[in-house]
Amino acid sequence: MIALAAQPVQSCQPEEDRVVVSGSILCRRRNPEAAANMKFEDILDEVDGFGPFQIAVVALLWVPRIVLPCHFLLNNFIAASPPHRCDIGALGLGGVFGNLSEEQKLTVSLPAREDGGGPESCEMFAQPQFQLLANGSRGGDPPTLRCQSGWVYDNSTFTSTLATEWDLVCDRKSLTQTTGSIFFLGVMLGAVVFGFLSDNYGRKNTLLASYVVATAFGFASAFADSYVLFAVLRFLTGFGLMGIGINALVLSIEWVDTEHRLFISVIGGLSWSAGNMLLAGFAFLVNDWRTLIMTVTAPLGFAVLTWWWIPESARWLLANGKVEKAQFDLDKCAKFNKRPKASSNLRLQELADVETLEKKDKSYTYLHLIKTPKMRRLTLLTGIVWYGVSSTYYGISLNISGFGLNIYLTHFVYAAIEVPAKLMIYFLLNVFGRRKCQAGTLLLTGVCIITNMLLPLGLWQVRAAVAILGKGLSEASFTTVNLYTTELYPTVVRQNGLGYTNLMGRVGVSVAPRILLLEVVWTDLPQVIISSVAIASGLASLLLPETLTVRLPETVDDVEKPRGNNVPSDSVESPAVLLESKNI
Repeated sequence: MIALAAQPVQSCQPEEDRVVVSGSILCRRRNPEAAANMKFEDILDEVDGFGPFQIAVVALLWVPRIVLPCHFLLNNFIAASPPHRCDIGALGLGGVFGNLSEEQKLTVSLPAREDGGGPESCEMFAQPQFQLLANGSRGGDPPTLRCQSGWVYDNSTFTSTLATEWDLVCDRKSLTQTTGSIFFLGVMLGAVVFGFLSDNYGRKNTLLASYVVATAFGFASAFADSYVLFAVLRFLTGFGLMGIGINALVLSIEWVDTEHRLFISVIGGLSWSAGNMLLAGFAFLVNDWRTLIMTVTAPLGFAVLTWWWIPESARWLLANGKVEKAQFDLDKCAKFNKRPKASSNLRLQELADVETLEKKDKSYTYLHLIKTPKMRRLTLLTGIVWYGVSSTYYGISLNISGFGLNIYLTHFVYAAIEVPAKLMIYFLLNVFGRRKCQAGTLLLTGVCIITNMLLPLGLWQVRAAVAILGKGLSEASFTTVNLYTTELYPTVVRQNGLGYTNLMGRVGVSVAPRILLLEVVWTDLPQVIISSVAIASGLASLLLPETLTVRLPETVDDVEKPRGNNVPSDSVESPAVLLESKNI
């Protein structure tokens, strides 16, 4: 099939290619048919597509992936607003209080809340109301002012937060959640930039750049001396973390054979849950927001040190014509897995030619997502579903108060419920199908949120149980949408489709913190919006086609025409490689 000259030559026949083997130039006769039938999976099988080498790669990438949820949900703790009241210390300087006790000073200086839960957080009397000490009556409605000398904070739960650092309370309360939106805008930009860099400069090099950016700006944000600087640094931290998410996932998947990709996706998804649970522990032990940021960023230092042992994707190397480097990494994989060395350099060169040709032949763009009627419909519906899933998940995850439990325990339980939810949905997807699972999890999530709105506050145990169930369902909907989307889009535009849907998801993530701020308008308004979004996106998913046991579409024409059914299970398993876009 392949003819080589016996001795090194300087020129070859027109039907032959010149290749370099061990420094010598040899002639190779082209065999397009044999090359076209060759797949990277064939090479990977020779060196063992799931052995100690792959397990080591996944383990090295687990640590940085644990950092992702710690930063993505960090605002639950660093942006918390502890109980506070106006500082009345300046009033006492003029001796107006005389020998009053501290409690009496508060009584005459601060109006009481209507629910009897202590003094108002943002108001003080224009003049001390000494008559309150005699009869407890205001004698009308004395004029009040906004706090004039700052605030006094309850430090029993947090030593310091963003709110206490820069007085982000009362009129400035929205600025705490704004940092979350700014962070996710950085995540959104990072997805675009690092996705491009990864495809053009390699996964490993881009991963190192991501490590450096996230580590540098993560630590720098802990030393910010102003709110504006902190917001900018958090934006850049989110930018770098997105690169870690993208490249860690791709490197894990591209070194594993098809049979074990689903397993690797499950393991990768569990890294999110593990990091989420660890965040609750870190926050419980570290009550200062600056120290907490450094604590959750520190594991990236270990990631930088272990980067040297992470191999570049051999698949990417071949697709970009870097055959010698691919041969080196594949040989290293074979040695680690106790297998014979990979195929010869010549066979890899054949495969690289095919990969490069296919790469050049790709001419599909994002415009192909809306060029034809059914593709437009698919694009619209998947965008709605992704926005709903992301907004619902983070709307629930960022709201961990009001259930009768301390926020640390609530956050931990919210994270722990993701593990059984994730494992259960993998089973249910093959029983009930993708569409029913997607619609069911979203609709039930909305029902749980509405139920909690209607339950009395006194039934905190029931409300906590319903909230935890809703969190588990939102996680299940996220797991489902990742698999479902990969099966809906045809192969020729699948990456474009996934890029678009992930963008819509990140829009939902960025909006979620802003929705929670609407509680100042009406306490239940954020829950009304989030439940409505969950139900609307669940209903939208019912309009999508079922993909269980349906042959995956290869071209846009496959979407425009009815698909055939009853295909082997292995034909619908391959898209499982992208089951955890939430993590990135």
